[in-house]
Amino acid sequence: MYYVYILQSQKNDYLYIGCTNNINKRLEYHKSNKVPSTRKFLPVKLIYAEIFLNKKDAFNREKFLKTGWGRNYIKKTLYNFLQSKKLGR
Repeated sequence: MYYVYILQSQKNDYLYIGCTNNINKRLEYHKSNKVPSTRKFLPVKLIYAEIFLNKKDAFNREKFLKTGWGRNYIKKTLYNFLQSKKLGR
């Protein structure tokens, strides 16, 4: 299985989108400062994930989520969560 995931920085709410075939191992890499693209945003928290059976489908989804349309999808899908975070709930 392949996972497309979104991490949120607890420092500044930055959203990181990634793809992996081992989500637990990948999250440990992020949290232990081994991923350069999230290093300055630590600590991070997993806030969203999708599971795919096909690698190409997963990487296509990751690529889409990194576009403007994909970011809009994320904002709509996670609207209540992101709003509650802003309001400190």
